[in-house]
Amino acid sequence: MNPYESFVREFAGIVAKHKNLPLGGLAMPAKPKMRPDAPKALIFAPHPDDEVIIGGLPLRLIREAGMNVINVAVTQGSSKARQAERWKELSACCDYIGFGLVATRENGLEGINLKARAQKPDEWKRSVARTAEILREHKPKVIFFPHERDWNVTHIGTHRLVIDAMRSIPDFSCTTIETEFWGAMDDPNLMVESSVRDVSDLIAALSFHAGEVRRNPYHLRMSAWLMDNVRRGGELVGGQGAAAPEFTFATLYRLRRWENGNFAPVLDKGLFIGTRDDIRTALGL
Repeated sequence: MNPYESFVREFAGIVAKHKNLPLGGLAMPAKPKMRPDAPKALIFAPHPDDEVIIGGLPLRLIREAGMNVINVAVTQGSSKARQAERWKELSACCDYIGFGLVATRENGLEGINLKARAQKPDEWKRSVARTAEILREHKPKVIFFPHERDWNVTHIGTHRLVIDAMRSIPDFSCTTIETEFWGAMDDPNLMVESSVRDVSDLIAALSFHAGEVRRNPYHLRMSAWLMDNVRRGGELVGGQGAAAPEFTFATLYRLRRWENGNFAPVLDKGLFIGTRDDIRTALGL
């Protein structure tokens, strides 16, 4: 008998067994007290739900570093009929996980893609100006935004939007952490482990995006994606042929710094941050 059959069978049955878990409507968990002067981290989320899909490190920054993490809702999705409802779902999600929430404008920005950037320069400039306004207002120490090849046109557009906004602000500097979801990065340099508690809370928060996960229950598959990140990150971050760390769940990022109008490296080699590591020391915060 194949000793791995029961192992695979248990995995195959997990989604079916839990497909009727509640979508949102959960009791709010206790949240750490936030200092009024807490340093800020901004997540520029292309769509509602991206904020918690890539939220492993942001959540640790709240819980372990006392940072004020704020989600910037770049868009509210492409379906105009769903935009108001998606804002309600997003608000409940952020409230559950402990992220602040900022709107770019009512119903979110439109045309956040490279085609619109090239063909509608005036509209693009207004979106850049609004993004720059948010950066100037919050003065973040850290920002999160998608990497330049994250497949989805709005994810790629958000990458360009944030860069154009940073470049428009003289002397702006901060730590930048690029994220991935639809398109995997070729060159992540940071792998951050998440605890069972953190992953459970992120998936619970993701379930508040009920309209989205009803059509595609990706919240039930998120833990598998986080596990696969350990496989990929072991060598992409650690180096080809390197042994993967003893993580179960992790998220991959690209850590750099923005200064003098361009990116600057901050790591000489890839970095693994485990759940027992001090997140502030590891990231130099």
